[in-house]
This record gives sequence, structure tokens and C-alpha cells, in this order.
Amino acid sequence: MVDLAGCSHGGIYSVNANRVRVDFSSNVNPLGISKAVLRTIRRKIYSLSATYPDPECKDLKESLCDYLKIHPDCINLGNGATELIHIFARVFAANKVIIPCPTFCEYELASRRVGAKIVSVPLRKMELDEEQLIEKAKGSDVVFLCNPNNPTSLLYRRSLKKIINGIDSSTKILVDECFIELINEPDRFTMIKYLNEFDNLVILRSLTKSFGLAGLRLGYCVSCPKLAKKFNNCRVSWNVNGIAQRAGIAALKDLRHLTIARKVIKKEREFMRVGMERRMKNFFPLKSDANFFLIRLSSNKFSTEVRDYLLLKNGILVRDCSTFLGMGSRFIRVAIKTHKENLILMNALEAIDN
Repeated sequence: MVDLAGCSHGGIYSVNANRVRVDFSSNVNPLGISKAVLRTIRRKIYSLSATYPDPECKDLKESLCDYLKIHPDCINLGNGATELIHIFARVFAANKVIIPCPTFCEYELASRRVGAKIVSVPLRKMELDEEQLIEKAKGSDVVFLCNPNNPTSLLYRRSLKKIINGIDSSTKILVDECFIELINEPDRFTMIKYLNEFDNLVILRSLTKSFGLAGLRLGYCVSCPKLAKKFNNCRVSWNVNGIAQRAGIAALKDLRHLTIARKVIKKEREFMRVGMERRMKNFFPLKSDANFFLIRLSSNKFSTEVRDYLLLKNGILVRDCSTFLGMGSRFIRVAIKTHKENLILMNALEAIDN
């Protein structure tokens, strides 16, 4: 039996949900679900609930084709991006798997479930160690890369294409871009534009995070048609429910919601960073490219203690990063939310700081 204890997540159900007033532990669109998507769900809820969903998600794939400018044969849909991570591991991770650390724990969990040997490659100053990763990847089945990385929130700006070029084409590479649509310039940094150059590349995306559909569970991955077919052969029938499919289609028609969210994130990220740097002596915000960031704690603070105090005292939930491999007990992770919510967090941290 695979031990699940090593892979923990944030969210209100990671603690006593009744205590959570504001959840900063889940990194989703700060604006939540769009009103246009909500109207669609309300209008279609009866027929969608009473009818089996399209097992091939044809209409949603068509919407994604228009959005991404790629062929439908390159797309697979999943019940959240996490399902696709586990399918990827089942299809491709037979023996040796390379995972940088710290990063999202589901890569390791999915690999352990299929009995693969996991080789961890520590980050160096929060960046990928290109040479070490390429060297370790020799003879491997799979490499997992998260861009921007979770929990560091940093893009691998210089090294990602160089690493993919340096890895043997027989090794399958999953690039997790679940947060990339919430950075300042997603089109500049996405690897989707290189899809035709690499037959061993799978790119993972999440409508859950980008469009605030966390409770509906909706993710997708893109790859060359040959890899996509292997994915599809391992997929469970009706894996994406009808409400999620319709919500995804509506979300992709309301891209203004995503554009506004990016502007909010950019403004609020700077507000929180500057506020902590000027007002606090025990909380040190690290550089961030995405819709969340790490906070390094002073030597007399511990992540679990800060998390528990904020929850009990203020109803605020932050992510304790001690469960991330290689992180230790001096970091918490916080999502960037609306200005009103961010003020609540800032005031609570300042009270602890004082």
C-alpha cells in the first residue's frame, strides 16, 4: 500500500473547515468563478445533472482548440490536473523518475503508486540546477517540471527549453503550467509554443486555478497526438462531469475575467511584498512570479505555529510548507487574494510580528 501521508495539500479541509474565514492556502484565481460561468451553470444545471456527460468532451476540446490554437487530437481532459498527473505516471513512469524538490507532491505520489524509483534533484537558490538535472535524467522514463514552481512561485525563465533539449527524446517530460495563466506574460513563457519541436513533451494546465473552478475539478494536458492517444487509452470513461465541461466552455468565452485577475494579482503582490518589507521584521517575502508567494520566517518562528495561531486567532489559513520535501519549518505559502482579504492577512501578520 502506498503511503499517502507524504503528500498533503492546503485548503479548508486540511484543518477544521469551520474555523476558516479566509483561505490563503489554496492558490486559485482571487476573483473566484466568473459571473458569466455562474449564469451558465444555473441555466443548465437541471439538464446537465440528469444527463450523462460527453465522454470525449468534444465541445470543450473545441473551445480549447480555439483558445490554444492547436489540434483537438493533442488534447486530453481530466477530473482536475491531478488525475492527469497520475495517468501520466501510469502510462510512462515504469522505472526511473526525476523530480526537482521542493515541488508539488503529487508527482512523487503518482510515481510511487506505479512502483517507479524516484530521484530527487534539489533546487539551488530556488532555481533548477540545469546540469545536475540533465545528468540525473539519463536513462530515466520521466521528468516532472513545474513552471511556475509550487511552492516557490518562480518561473524557470532561462533554463527550461535548454533542459528539455538536453534530455534524451526517449524520456517523457511533463511541464506543469497550472499557474502560468496567472503570471504577467503567460504567452511569453508557456512551452505550448514549442509543442511541435518535442515529441516527448506533455504540458499540463488547470482551469481549476486559472478560472476559479476548484470545486468542479477540471484540467487538461496537451502533447503530440501519439502521446495524447496513449493518455486517452488509459482514461476512465466519463471522467469529466457535464457541469465542469459546460463551465469550462463558458470560462473560455470570458477571458476578460482572467485578464482582470492578472491585474489584481500584479498590483496586490507588490502591495503585500512592500508592506511586509517595510512593516515587519519576522516575515520576509520571497520573489514571486505567480499568484502566491513564499514567506520566510525569522529564526524564532515555526511554520506550523504561525499557521495554527493565524487559524485560531483570526480564522486565516496559510500553507505550512514543512510538508514540502526540502523546505524545512521556516516557510509559509500564501495566495494573493483581493485587497480586502490581503489587508486582513497583513494586519494579522503585523500583530504577530509586534
